[in-house]
Amino acid sequence: MTTISVTTSSIQTSSSSSGSSSSSSNSVSAQISRITQQISSLTQQLKEVANGDGTTEEKQKQQEQLQAQIQLLQAQLQQLQRKQAEEAEQKQTQQQPQAKVEGVNNPSDEHSIDIYV
Repeated sequence: MTTISVTTSSIQTSSSSSGSSSSSSNSVSAQISRITQQISSLTQQLKEVANGDGTTEEKQKQQEQLQAQIQLLQAQLQQLQRKQAEEAEQKQTQQQPQAKVEGVNNPSDEHSIDIYV
């Protein structure tokens, strides 16, 4: 019987202030990378279970455990990717200054027309 032992670490998310957003995004990128590697490792182990020793029941049980861990990691990965996208969007909106409206379509004292009938 082949025993596969895998531990998954939980991911703690917290909202951060705009001052630490760059360090937060780096850690999010690192977490995404780490989770992707864990998913790859578990997928490889899942393939090895089929070719390993043991009864059909044992193999099936191990495959179910590995699939459950992969699904958990995929859910965490999606959460981190959403967080990363939100941070990128927030950063982009902070970098874009409010466009100053100029021209004829901007109502002001200088751009008014008096109409007499």
